Amino acid sequence: MKEQILMAMMNCIPKKSVSRWMGRLARSPYSRHLIPYYIRRFNVDLSQVEQPVSHYRTLLDFFVRGLKEGARPVDPASDRIISPVDGTVSQVGTVQEGSLLQAKGVTYSLEALLGGEAANSRRFLGGAFITLYLSPRDYHRIHVPVKGKVHRLTYIPGTLFPVNSIGVRRVRGLFSRNERLITYLHSPAGEVALVKVGATNVGSIRVYYDDQVRTNRPGRRRESTKTYKHPVTLEKGEELGRFEFGSTVILVFEPGRTVWVDDLSPGQSVQMGQAIARIIPQPEGKGGKSHCFSTPNYPRGDSSPISPS
Repeated sequence: MKEQILMAMMNCIPKKSVSRWMGRLARSPYSRHLIPYYIRRFNVDLSQVEQPVSHYRTLLDFFVRGLKEGARPVDPASDRIISPVDGTVSQVGTVQEGSLLQAKGVTYSLEALLGGEAANSRRFLGGAFITLYLSPRDYHRIHVPVKGKVHRLTYIPGTLFPVNSIGVRRVRGLFSRNERLITYLHSPAGEVALVKVGATNVGSIRVYYDDQVRTNRPGRRRESTKTYKHPVTLEKGEELGRFEFGSTVILVFEPGRTVWVDDLSPGQSVQMGQAIARIIPQPEGKGGKSHCFSTPNYPRGDSSPISPS
């Protein structure tokens, strides 16, 4: 009953406006006084934080904090794919009949997750996926899971339901309804979709390879795609972006390109840099030259800037 009441309230409140207000509050100088409470409330581990707490001028500065050098070693093996974030495995599995598992008995559409272009999703049918939830106490920078080239970015507007355990159980199609920013990376593992999902109180999602892009902007209601004439090469473990307050990352791979390195299961904690999958070598002529990072043929879509800061 408590969950039902909470979700009824979430259906009524203007979630995007509230999230923008929270973003403004977190950027204000006053918000620095909330940092000690935030640390206590969410039991934040300070042992690996890059700077003393007193150095952070706003709550947002603390929230997007860096870590001490060496705090997150990146698995060096060239055939290993790493976790792009610190978080908890929400679901892990295979895209079956065009659907991903959200929670027990609840699925959602791959095509809806990735946007309106069917060609976008067909290449991932039968591929592996993993959903990683970032709690408020986690490190909230997003890193590159495998070396590759960013050639495409899609912004999909949506609502901002919470992505915690209650939201996952109660909101059908949650990850395909919330606002999303998708990075398409061509790599030795083939095409990889890195889906960054917004949530309640996420002021915005940013990517470092394109400073024109920022989500949760007023009046932005249309799906937009940006295709890079000169793809951006990123190294494994390099910082890719950040959440300005917590959310979820979904990685989707093409079929036959990866295998999990451990028995990953829902509820398991992972850290950025930890190996989560191995790249399956491809026969010559069937992706065996993927190290060249030849960019796949996608419809160009709307190549205008997604949302200027």
